[in-house]
Amino acid sequence: MNLNPLNTETLQNDASQAINYLSHYYENVHKYPVRSEVEPVGFNWIASPAATELEAIVLDWMGKLLNLPQQFLFSSGGGGVMHGSTCEAVVCTLAAARDRALDTHGEEKITKLVVYASDQTHFTFQKSAKLVGISPRNFRVLPTYSSRDFGLSPTKLTETIEADISQGLVPLYVCASVGATGSGAVDPIDGLGRIAKEFGAWLHVDAAFAGSACICPEYRHYLNGVEFADSISMNPHKWLLTNMDCTCLWLRNPKLLVDSLSTNSEILRNKASDLNEVIDYKDWQIALSRRFRALKL
Repeated sequence: MNLNPLNTETLQNDASQAINYLSHYYENVHKYPVRSEVEPVGFNWIASPAATELEAIVLDWMGKLLNLPQQFLFSSGGGGVMHGSTCEAVVCTLAAARDRALDTHGEEKITKLVVYASDQTHFTFQKSAKLVGISPRNFRVLPTYSSRDFGLSPTKLTETIEADISQGLVPLYVCASVGATGSGAVDPIDGLGRIAKEFGAWLHVDAAFAGSACICPEYRHYLNGVEFADSISMNPHKWLLTNMDCTCLWLRNPKLLVDSLSTNSEILRNKASDLNEVIDYKDWQIALSRRFRALKL
């Protein structure tokens, strides 16, 4: 069998050209632009420590701009992650809320879990609930009225939850809007948050549309009561004019999300992750791979 080995003269010539190319590139690297196609795929910390660390820093910066309670910041035990959309953020937090409830009430209660929102809440919330196994018959769409600026009534929420409990159902998740897409309605987070806490339901604040305005002190009061929330999301790719896509999600207790979404394949294992010393954002989202969104924010 003749393999036709490479001629030594050809090898020397090709190797010399390769070395010359690399040397020229090294000497002139400052002249080459950074291509947009070249970016880290930071599914876990070790894949791109810089991308992970910068995202954590930027999320704390944005949280401070919104004057979020300290418990939502990495510096105080909370934390944030960048998703592609609020729908993704809601799916992930619903999964975390579901698993927390099933740990408490038993896995057989999956058909008893109920979620609550107003008739102004973005319609993708219903899709998100279905994706995590919540029956459509357990989705409560509560009516709102112009006399209350289309905000969700805490009294109506309480009555609905109490009626569900009397039927053996389990309150799982309340979604409060800050700037509903159709009407701009803002739900009373403080009142809804106290009710969610009383009945052990997860409170998510969907501030995708108008959350950016709350950076301004004169509008910050729309987030009053956010200290009762388990999670909050907002979209810089709306009023902050950040390029699509960029959704910020903060959690009071990120461990609940990580426990629900964690994947630990052998090919991803590394010492830093095994020692729980770092953030692995693959466990904060649906997908494994992820873009480097922090820099544009």
